[in-house]
Amino acid sequence: MKKKFLIVGLALLALVIASITAIQSGSEAETPENKSSEITPTVVMPIKSSRPGCEEKDRCYIPSQVSIKSGESVTWLNEDAAFHSVTSGTNENPTGLFDSGYLDPNEPFTIKFDESGTFDYFCTLHPWMKGKVAVE
Repeated sequence: MKKKFLIVGLALLALVIASITAIQSGSEAETPENKSSEITPTVVMPIKSSRPGCEEKDRCYIPSQVSIKSGESVTWLNEDAAFHSVTSGTNENPTGLFDSGYLDPNEPFTIKFDESGTFDYFCTLHPWMKGKVAVE
């Protein structure tokens, strides 16, 4: 009888462990860190870009200027430990064409550009961070 309870107990324990492993595997697949590793960014917000000084070497958004064709997309990836945004216009004159909102670390933002032109953008939290998208 004890042996039967032991076997049933071990079977239940194995079932619980398998369930926990499956749940953890599923939740790991949903994390922003794992999602961002699947994305090839066009522009990166590097570590320490939240500190003044990155603008002196044009290293706040890398690259700070991107040229694409109409109908193509640009993906920004926040690799910094701080929140950032990708907001159209300039700090003095936001245009309202696009705004990522606050991006968590390792969070991407993608936008498709259907119209030609030059589009300035900046970070609302760190106004020294500036970039441009040129659409042909």
